[in-house]
Amino acid sequence: MTERLTLRPFDLEDVPAFVGYRSDPEVARFQSWEPTYSRDDGEQFLASQQGLRFGVPGDWMQLAAVDRVSGALCGDCAVRVATDQPATAEVGVTFSPSAQGRGLAREALTAVIDRLFDEHGLHRVFAQADDRNQPVHSLLEHLGFRCEACLVEADWFKGEWTTLRVYAVLDREWAVEAPVSS
Repeated sequence: MTERLTLRPFDLEDVPAFVGYRSDPEVARFQSWEPTYSRDDGEQFLASQQGLRFGVPGDWMQLAAVDRVSGALCGDCAVRVATDQPATAEVGVTFSPSAQGRGLAREALTAVIDRLFDEHGLHRVFAQADDRNQPVHSLLEHLGFRCEACLVEADWFKGEWTTLRVYAVLDREWAVEAPVSS
């Protein structure tokens, strides 16, 4: 929980709003899904999340970011604790266009990273972003992540070669630099 958001597993009532922002072409542009994301896709996603636990190595887990006042789904944070490296996780964030620009993604991601470091004892959290996705670069840099790599045309993605940026922060850096969350 943060000042403005509840972070929790997805439930069936979230599917329409989830599909709504995932099917937005601007939201889907830098993500692994297409803007043709459907209700069936959303229900399959929900089924894939059953039994996943936060902080446990394995598959990607998505946390719904829900407005504490209105109960509206604003977006989600994704977490995948690595199976091939100890105490390492990758994170991602996707928010509805109507929820962007208000600091909600920063608030949600801060809470997720706090939990990974404080409750799960992780050593390193990283994120990958398309080089053209400047808002995500700004978000990660604001959170104290450093850009560790720029992988030029290293990813064949949606029919074109794309450049990826890799960002990371260590637990000892987060303890000193982390933004305040609730």
